[in-house]
Amino acid sequence: MAAYSKSSREKLSSCHLDLQIIFNEVVKYFDNTIVCGERNEADQTEAYNKGFSKVKFPNSKHNSSPSMAVDSVPYPIEWENKDRMKFYVGFVLGVAQMLKNENRISHTLISGLDWDGDTLLKDHTFQDHPHFQLK
Repeated sequence: MAAYSKSSREKLSSCHLDLQIIFNEVVKYFDNTIVCGERNEADQTEAYNKGFSKVKFPNSKHNSSPSMAVDSVPYPIEWENKDRMKFYVGFVLGVAQMLKNENRISHTLISGLDWDGDTLLKDHTFQDHPHFQLK
């Protein structure tokens, strides 16, 4: 069974409890890393300037405390492997739905591939593979 590194645990600990529950369950079955949890103003500005975010501080779900968003990718990281990223996103969303059905979390999880949660991926111009947020 995979386990989070110290860095991933620290980033995840900055997130809402529902995100912690989801990703602590996910890592039991799918090795992954937490890239980002809560972002301060400087980190959000950098993400915006590099095109990784479409919103400025303090308008990202990453900017609340605790963070209502997390960025996570399969490990080992292969940024260009979009098929693997999509497979991972589906797995995470399935785990989140199971946990919600079991009343272990209270929020619905949304992916940066499907911002409106309609399961149609081609109706979004900005696809953020690593991004997950609570609705």
